[in-house]
Amino acid sequence: VQLQASGGGLVQPGGSLRLSCAASGFTLDYRGIGWFRQAPGKEREGVLCIGSNDGNTYNIDSVKGRFTISRDISKNTVYLQMNNLKPEDTAVYYCAASGSPFVQYCAVVPGGYDYWGQGTQVTVSS
Repeated sequence: VQLQASGGGLVQPGGSLRLSCAASGFTLDYRGIGWFRQAPGKEREGVLCIGSNDGNTYNIDSVKGRFTISRDISKNTVYLQMNNLKPEDTAVYYCAASGSPFVQYCAVVPGGYDYWGQGTQVTVSS
């Protein structure tokens, strides 16, 4: 059972990145999937999540309208599309999946997730 996060990198302010979270050993079809981030010197914070209804639940107002989670069942992968990136979005981003195989409405709290990816660095800088 493994989650593999990828897609991070260096991008200029206003740019876009798409992070991927691929699962092996279990399916992501109807699980709650969350993205969290941790900036240097700060605690890990929840960003947003997706439930089985594929609705996005946001924990940070500043990413609304810029970040979106989507799910590709055929690839067993969840994506975090990040647009109009800002320097304050710089952090290590982690994906996480619920232990329950069915979560209709997700919550962006670490305790709701049992499987974690290794993190991918996103740096927004000119």
